[in-house]
Amino acid sequence: MTNFVLVAGAWLGSWAWSDVLPDLRAAGHVVHPLTLSGLADKQGARAGQQTHVDDIVDHVERLGLRDVVLVGHSYAGIPVGQAAERIGDRLARVVFVDAVVPADGGSFVSSWPEGRAQVEAAIAAHDGFWPPPAAADCAGHELGEAATARLVAGATPHPGATLTEPAVLRGTLAPLPATYVKCLLDGAEPSPDVVALLKGERWELVTMETGHWPMFSRPRELARVLLDAAGTGR
Repeated sequence: MTNFVLVAGAWLGSWAWSDVLPDLRAAGHVVHPLTLSGLADKQGARAGQQTHVDDIVDHVERLGLRDVVLVGHSYAGIPVGQAAERIGDRLARVVFVDAVVPADGGSFVSSWPEGRAQVEAAIAAHDGFWPPPAAADCAGHELGEAATARLVAGATPHPGATLTEPAVLRGTLAPLPATYVKCLLDGAEPSPDVVALLKGERWELVTMETGHWPMFSRPRELARVLLDAAGTGR
């Protein structure tokens, strides 16, 4: 039995995984969709990036979870990558779903040079929060009207400090058993830092012919990818 710990990206909470959960549970696994501090049903909680790392680590340790597959989507790859390093032998695998991968001293905005000024300006103009996406921001990602409306309605402002504070790692992520899921409608190639990690023996690449939010556009296919990554899909 695998413990899947699912962490969605910016603006989203545990609710974003609802269409992925049934297939994981039907395969006999335990699933823990998390909401990070300051988001969704945890709006109002103070949050920096290390708060989000602690959210994940504390959940794993408080419940005594083992055989853990940590799944981080988009922004959440940064706290998930740090948490994967910290939970030690509790980790079975880490899965980055079209995600930003942490580097020691780097942040979400530093990993996105072409958008850094835009994100920082938006945070400054919205009282320290990154405002949620509009429907237009979801175009081209294989989301129909219903899925787009659901995503936009559920999204909440994202605590800006989590995007600008640096990651803290003891070393490279190369030794971690990892799967990187690239959603091809969001770009044909992973970022250069991910490409470098994929050259190692413990990382593998999986591609999906969909957009940046596969938990909405192709939830059952994503569930199968996660089961395969955990070695339980056969």
